[in-house]
Amino acid sequence: MNRPPHLSLPVSLIIGSVTGIALLISGCGGSTSKSSTPQYSQIISFGDSLSDVGTYRVGAVAAVGGGEFTINGPNNEIWVQDIATALSLPAPCAAETGLNGAASLGFSVPVATHSGCLGYAQGGARVTNPVGPGNALLGGSNALLGLLTVPVATQIQNYLTANNGAFSSSDLVTVWAGANDLFIQADTVAAGAETPAQAAAAMAQAATELASYVNMEILGKGATHVLVLNLPDITLTPYALALPSADLPFIAQLVATFNQTLQAGLASDSSSQLLMIDAYTLSQTEAANASTYGLTNITTPACNLSPTANPLSSSLICSAANLSSSNVLNYEYADTVHPTPYSHALLAKGVLMQMSTAGWY
Repeated sequence: MNRPPHLSLPVSLIIGSVTGIALLISGCGGSTSKSSTPQYSQIISFGDSLSDVGTYRVGAVAAVGGGEFTINGPNNEIWVQDIATALSLPAPCAAETGLNGAASLGFSVPVATHSGCLGYAQGGARVTNPVGPGNALLGGSNALLGLLTVPVATQIQNYLTANNGAFSSSDLVTVWAGANDLFIQADTVAAGAETPAQAAAAMAQAATELASYVNMEILGKGATHVLVLNLPDITLTPYALALPSADLPFIAQLVATFNQTLQAGLASDSSSQLLMIDAYTLSQTEAANASTYGLTNITTPACNLSPTANPLSSSLICSAANLSSSNVLNYEYADTVHPTPYSHALLAKGVLMQMSTAGWY
């Protein structure tokens, strides 16, 4: 994503990178007194484009070397892939692939499920509502690309259906969602279809639902090692910096409402089976101390998003062939919201450090 869905040919509206060597964690469990380090058998990811390992690497997207929401390339990985590598786990692959867009543009590819693939996260996915940014049911230019946007609620159920209704104690489960709900609500307010108060209430509802899914459908179905990330400070992204300054307090309110509600819902689980990563505080710290993280630019997209170089204006089809310059590898953002592989690697390193502190790695 790089813009709200009312703009031309939008893709997933997931917020961008929140990475760092010293991830800030708010505790919903986790313990340094575990007697032994877990031996994981697989990583299972639920969420949106920040964890999408290739749902849309099909058709015209694949033909131009795209498929993930970063700078695409043979050695470029996103954070869940980096963690799998560090833990010597099988490389994550997309549980479902396809596009429901325009056949004339190469964006109509039958939906296929892939047995043994555990990357359920999808660009454009919301928490519960199946119609996320880029979904054809939104109409207009969304219908051209036709993202699947299977929501997190359904992602989890799809996993359970395919795996005897349970998780294993050897699973590492990741959950990161909510930003697409925010962008849908913000766009609805901008269109005059609801009030800011109604949008905030909708964000609280989405966070309540996400916490319930984690508590009941993941932890409650046998998972013992679950990572949940909250929303970063969206007002700091290149996307937000391009908005009128008067819009930023409203965006900040939606982020705060979601994060506070999610935290409250997850805090009800007092076990040591969940780590909640405070991506919001991290994003603020990172923006204030970019050089500490080795970041050379935190405001400019690494990808050339001009229509001639990138018809989708998205990192989904960004690669070495259409970068904004030759010296962008340590940029934070690939497009206006999605992280570069360097940012993903920093995030993975921070997550592993926190897992180590908790006795999980």
